[in-house]
This record gives sequence, structure tokens and C-alpha cells, in this order.
Amino acid sequence: MNESLKILLVVGFLIVILWNLGAGLYYMLVDKGQSKRTVNALTRRIALSIALIAIILFAMWMGWIEPHGIGSNPR
Repeated sequence: MNESLKILLVVGFLIVILWNLGAGLYYMLVDKGQSKRTVNALTRRIALSIALIAIILFAMWMGWIEPHGIGSNPR
């Protein structure tokens, strides 16, 4: 898997997560508690966040990505 595909996957997940967060806010303001659309949007956001974390951990375990410290000096 090349580097740009990895970045595109993570950024795509983040965009969809933010979209669902915005949808939850919109439904909360528009529906005023009359429907379950807010709960469904926020549930999808949580599921996508957990899936993204699981994908990143799996990729680290498989050796596809390597973690690095922020501001660390390579030796």
C-alpha cells in the first residue's frame, strides 16, 4: 500500500466522521428531539471513530505504518 493511499484513507474517514458530527448537530437543531436521526448520526460517528482506530492499530501491527514521536529527533 503506497503512502498516498494510506493518507487518503485516513483523511476520508475523518471527513465522514466530521460529516456525521455536523449531521447530528443539524438534526438536533431541526428535529428538536422528535426523531432518532441525531442519535443515529452520532452513533455512526462513534462507530467510524472506533473503526479508524482499529484500522490504524491493525496497520501498525502488520507493519504497514510505523509510529513516530512528535518532535522526536531520529538518530
